[in-house]
Amino acid sequence: MTLTPFGTRLRAAMDSRGPLCVGIDPHAALLAQWGLQDDIAGLERFSRTVVEALAESVAVFKPQAAFFERFGSKGVAVLEQTVADARAAGTLVVMDAKRGDIGSTMAAYASAFLDPASPLFSDALTVSPYLGYGSLAPAVDLARESGAGLFVLALTSNPEGAEVQRAVREDGRTIAATMLAHLAAENADASPMGSFGAVVGATLGDLSSFDLDINGPLLAPGIGAQGATAADLPAVFGKAVRNVVPNVSRGVLRHGPDVTALRDAAHRFSDEIREAISA
Repeated sequence: MTLTPFGTRLRAAMDSRGPLCVGIDPHAALLAQWGLQDDIAGLERFSRTVVEALAESVAVFKPQAAFFERFGSKGVAVLEQTVADARAAGTLVVMDAKRGDIGSTMAAYASAFLDPASPLFSDALTVSPYLGYGSLAPAVDLARESGAGLFVLALTSNPEGAEVQRAVREDGRTIAATMLAHLAAENADASPMGSFGAVVGATLGDLSSFDLDINGPLLAPGIGAQGATAADLPAVFGKAVRNVVPNVSRGVLRHGPDVTALRDAAHRFSDEIREAISA
């Protein structure tokens, strides 16, 4: 099975539903805040509630694989069901697993998340390029073959990221700029938008020294609990702002388990983002 390219499907979802991406991050503190136990039953209830509340209104879900994997095989089974339920409801799924390795190991990671025959098949996967961009080739190739996408860590919102991402190569270009250039090349002939995106933090302020116009999506964590707001997006992303997929996790999830409150929070963020991007 080969789907319509991820970039095409994402552009359509963003145009029809707005660009908001909601994380599914069932960490222990949030489960407790919802009145749930930090166990498989709590994990399942949390994930099912988020999908049921928001699947028909948001463009993208981003499950954080680690919060499911910590429960072992039963947690992974819940993740499989969460992905299946979200995609069945018409919401795109970006698996936040940040995989990165070389050769056959990278190919195995790609197969787990980008092969349509896998129970964890997702519309896109976050990956780490810091074994060299070329190490991602198995994931790039399988994504193209299956119609999936990738989000490559480029300019992340954590302060520690700068020591690697803003390091300068012998040619005078930063590592982050190099990754962005690779992605622009992957997306060169794509229309209306490429399938190979970058992760770029919304908290980073002025990024005008970087060319973010990669003809692909920019997954932007940091809105809400990390301090960025929808109003910051145009200043951070400049002319590439139309391709930004702002991610909100705690800002929405803290309103659960009440379904109406979750929907209201997501709608507020979505409206604020639409207004900021169209201003």
